[in-house]
Amino acid sequence: MPRPDRTPAASDRAAKAAKIQKAGKAADRRRGVLIWGSAVAVVVLIVGAVVFAVVRDSPAFVDLAGVEDFENTPANHVNEQIDYDSPVPPGGPHHPAWWDCGVYEEEVPTEHAVHSLEHGAVWLTYQPDLPADQVEVLAALGDEEYMLVSPVADQESPVMATSWNHQLELDTADERTLQAFIREYRQAPDTPELGAACTGGTVTDLVARQ
Repeated sequence: MPRPDRTPAASDRAAKAAKIQKAGKAADRRRGVLIWGSAVAVVVLIVGAVVFAVVRDSPAFVDLAGVEDFENTPANHVNEQIDYDSPVPPGGPHHPAWWDCGVYEEEVPTEHAVHSLEHGAVWLTYQPDLPADQVEVLAALGDEEYMLVSPVADQESPVMATSWNHQLELDTADERTLQAFIREYRQAPDTPELGAACTGGTVTDLVARQ
């Protein structure tokens, strides 16, 4: 026996139920899109912030326009005391023995330190009254190969970074700027004796002083 047709009321209820079900699914889809969109936006913001921080703090993006360049063609060896034009000379004549690279709390003989520059070292120097936390920054940077750190009482700037033919004067031990200088000028192509040792020299003043 054939089933009777649904009543109009039953058909309306079924249509409304289907409409509600369809609207619910559409709402679920919109919520899913919003959730995923929000998640992607958060990830993009986080990644962007990280990239910005990395770029901001990277030595690769430091402006080294303040570096002064020199032309020290004489690199002859002299056993006697040398009268340099600067308390921290960026090259020139020097003692035959280089000063062992490392961190020193006392001044090192300039004639020996200049020889270390000839081998590609970067010499970080500072005024003795530099705050201790800034000295620690220099000491940490000096804990690497081809690095020499020491105080120099007579230098005019609080902090100086020196390599052969290049020098940067700073008011503070700005780590990012110093890292950029080291990256650019340690073992630089214009180093007279590129790759020569920065250990096995001397830690004793061998200069014949007047």
